[in-house]
Amino acid sequence: MYRALREGQLLQLYPGKQAIIRKLLAYMSKQHRIVYEDGLYFPAPGRPDHIDFGLLAAVWVLVDFIDRVEYHSVGDFPAKLIFIADSEVYEVVHMEAGREALLSQVMGRKEEKPSHYLVLVDSPEQINGLELPNVCGYCTVAPNGTVEYYQKE
Repeated sequence: MYRALREGQLLQLYPGKQAIIRKLLAYMSKQHRIVYEDGLYFPAPGRPDHIDFGLLAAVWVLVDFIDRVEYHSVGDFPAKLIFIADSEVYEVVHMEAGREALLSQVMGRKEEKPSHYLVLVDSPEQINGLELPNVCGYCTVAPNGTVEYYQKE
């Protein structure tokens, strides 16, 4: 569903089952059903032409909530992914540097029952220039998968 994931993400998506996941990854790799390349697992036959690094970062946000998640899936634009936690709908939107105006316009629409948006930014400096409805928080993701959260004051 996510097309490319890091081993750490796969292990954390299934808390308490790391040993089973490692065995499953080894088994599926041996059978050539998945491919491991450049630190990422892909469905066979191999690396896709385009890797969505915004989606990869959004999965780290999902992992941060995984103990409360009831459902998760890839999202529709502008959301990279959507999940339900504690009976609330959350959408993780990657606010790529330089695309703030476009995404702000798309997200500015009023909805009947809006989701809670978690806005993933490339750097905290982007946050001050954003005026978005229904945002419950902003976050950044470090290369090692550490998620830092921010709120506007």
